[in-house]
Amino acid sequence: MDRVAAYYGQDREHDRLTRGSNRLEFERTRELVQRFLPPSPAVVLDVGGGTGPYARWLLEAGYTVHLLDASTTHIERVRGDPSLPGLASITLGDARALPYPPGQADGVLLLGPLYHLTGREDWVRALREARRCLRSGGVLLAAAITRTASTLDGLLAGLDADERFRHMRNATLEGGPHEPPDPTLGWFTTAYFHRPEELSGELREAGFQDADLYAVEGLGNVVPDFDTLWADGERRERLLDVIRRTERDPSLFGVSAHLLAVGHAPL
Repeated sequence: MDRVAAYYGQDREHDRLTRGSNRLEFERTRELVQRFLPPSPAVVLDVGGGTGPYARWLLEAGYTVHLLDASTTHIERVRGDPSLPGLASITLGDARALPYPPGQADGVLLLGPLYHLTGREDWVRALREARRCLRSGGVLLAAAITRTASTLDGLLAGLDADERFRHMRNATLEGGPHEPPDPTLGWFTTAYFHRPEELSGELREAGFQDADLYAVEGLGNVVPDFDTLWADGERRERLLDVIRRTERDPSLFGVSAHLLAVGHAPL
């Protein structure tokens, strides 16, 4: 995890979701979170909350939000952010050992931890911790990066011309681990990229009911000249409409950079 800590220690995350195609990730994740969370003033645990982009939005909507992250850089930024004074708590911690009492939360967000933990045992531990903290019937929303995400990025950006990238890509396609050969290249850090069936199985193993998967970016992940499209309000809405209509089509999951798993704690 040292590489992950060093990567996020560069403070890359605080404005990532405001740039380029990451804006689609943010828009769609918020849309899905709003669809499935109970109404405010429900209690939400934002586990792996980074520098607070989702927490800020939830606070504005009237939710009670507890933010936890494993990065000291992120936690320091959150504690110093005047737009986040309403957080119920800010904690440096581990998704596998949450410091919250059983049944405290109406909803838990895991919008990062699952792809930076190292194996199935870790993923299931984090999911079980989320379930422990949820009230009966509470909802989990957990993000995963899809197995083909870096492959598509490489093709679109021409990175597949680099032998180092191809070696990394092939290893990810074969087994899931994403390990950049040199941190100075600026590529995404150590992670695991899921297959859809793996993610569903992990939620079931952790005790969640009614586990459903949704494509986040969907077909929007491969549109050309994204910035021009996104700046045109009419075209943007047409794109979002297509993504919504295809968000649960398993044949298209591999096109999306992220999947969002939605599960419920048993009643």
